[in-house]
Amino acid sequence: MNSTEKPNKSQPRTKPAEVRLDELMDAAQQLFIDKGFEATTVSDIVRDANVAKGTFYHYFTSKNEMLAALRERFTQHFIASIQKAVDTFPVEDSVARLKAWCDAGVKAYIDGRLLHDALYHDHHHPTRGNQDRNAVLDQVLHILEEGVRIGSWTLENPRLTAILMYHGMHGAVDDILADETKSSATLGGDLARQFMHLLGCLQVDSVSRETQ
Repeated sequence: MNSTEKPNKSQPRTKPAEVRLDELMDAAQQLFIDKGFEATTVSDIVRDANVAKGTFYHYFTSKNEMLAALRERFTQHFIASIQKAVDTFPVEDSVARLKAWCDAGVKAYIDGRLLHDALYHDHHHPTRGNQDRNAVLDQVLHILEEGVRIGSWTLENPRLTAILMYHGMHGAVDDILADETKSSATLGGDLARQFMHLLGCLQVDSVSRETQ
């Protein structure tokens, strides 16, 4: 470099650690979608992320540890997208919030199905005490408990009801994904009506359709 030239300060020599980590995880999840978890190697991941193998091991001790981190990130994004929809309605409108949970949950599940299947490829992935499942379950449980508190409905066992709703929504989405002749367009509303009957609350027809 000529002594009169000044270095280009607009381009940092290294990326921030959080950016490099995101890029590493993004590369891994795309490979898991394209090739599958078992077929993807650490060498594949660092190649697509354009980093040295040592960078991978700076953040993760193994591919399985990275998978756990990707599952946690997926769950956080999943919950955040649903919560954003739920929070467009006031806490006092429990019916609308539950309807929004149904609509947003169906959309998030369908939109993220490829990544979900890639990350949860292991059919033996434990469901008992599963932190990812419990995090989503707690979200609908909170809506139900808010409804009990303000008198929207009465529940003897809110957690059991939340479990029925959680598994009901995922089962209904899986059923639609397995049959190309079925449409998910009205599934959120259909689930909400069934859940309202379960709650003994028939106000669902008055819920705004803005979330559809």
